[in-house]
Amino acid sequence: MARMPASVDHPVTVLPFARSQGVTLIEMVVAMAVVAILTALAVPSFQALSKRSRVDNTLHLLTSHFASARIAAITHNVPVVICPSRGDGACRQDSDWSDHWLTFRDPDGNRQPDEANDLYRNDPAPRSPRLRILSTGGRRQLRYLPTGYSSGSNLTLRVCYDGKVSGLVVVNNAGRVRTARPSDSKPCGDAPDSL
Repeated sequence: MARMPASVDHPVTVLPFARSQGVTLIEMVVAMAVVAILTALAVPSFQALSKRSRVDNTLHLLTSHFASARIAAITHNVPVVICPSRGDGACRQDSDWSDHWLTFRDPDGNRQPDEANDLYRNDPAPRSPRLRILSTGGRRQLRYLPTGYSSGSNLTLRVCYDGKVSGLVVVNNAGRVRTARPSDSKPCGDAPDSL
């Protein structure tokens, strides 16, 4: 078979050198540098957001437990105590609220649950090795009367994160609960007893 000569009417087009579909080393290094810079900027912001979220969650859980105890005291017309616990169904004798929170009816006023049916709640506190919850020195428990009042002095719980006070829960004598965020970050042990 004979070969046909190329026609003059259809010129042959020569394509320039085609670019490969891969990524060059320089492009890869630049992309990694951009990712590293963005990560370095985002990590501190994420850590601050995580800290604030844990503290806010703890403040909310404490206020909801206190509100629940107050409602139970008013509804059942019996004194209700909320105290720190180790999870064993008894109140702790110190001011560390970082383990469990125990809520129970206390008709005899001994500030300890007498029977299993006296318990309303025995819930674990939020778990974090960097989080501690401490109450005021002279007030380790909160006792709501059937009127909803909390007799005695104000109770202040300090929510500490990394050894610094990050939030406060304050219960006044009328039984009302409020939260506060200190403007300056004091060490957890040097915080004021009440606001």
